[in-house]
Amino acid sequence: MVIVAAVDRSDRSGAVVREAAALGEAFDDSVAVVHVLPREEFVSLERTNVSETGEAVPVESVVETAESIAVEAIDETSATATPVGLMGDPADEITEYARNRDARYIVVAGRKRSPVGKALFGSVVQSVLLGADCPVVSIRAESD
Repeated sequence: MVIVAAVDRSDRSGAVVREAAALGEAFDDSVAVVHVLPREEFVSLERTNVSETGEAVPVESVVETAESIAVEAIDETSATATPVGLMGDPADEITEYARNRDARYIVVAGRKRSPVGKALFGSVVQSVLLGADCPVVSIRAESD
C-alpha cells in the first residue's frame, strides 16, 4: 500500500511529509508526495507563455512543475518518498490518485478558516475528507 501526502506551496508541506513518512514507516508502506497544479494556474501559465514566446506550454511541463513542488517538500524533510505531479482539480486528483493506488491513508494539512470562508472559497481538505475512499489524516501545522 501507499501513504499519500498531499502538499501545496505552503509552510505546512514539510509537516505533511513528515507525518506521511512516519505512517509509512509504521506500516512499512511507501510514501507518495502529491502536488496538484490547478487548471486555473495552467491557464494563467499558458496565457503568459503565449504572450511572451508565442508558444503553448506542454502539459508535460506543467506536470513536471507540479512534481518539482513535491520534490521541494520531500527535500525539506529528507524523507524517502516518490514525488508526484498532477494537474486538475486538487481534491479530485488527490482522491483519484489515492483510489487508483489503494492508499492506506491520505495526509493533508488544513488551514484555519471561518465557516463563511469555507462556504465562499471551498476547501480542498474538506473535499478530500468527504471524497476519499481511505482514511484521511488531517494535521494542524503550526505555520499559517
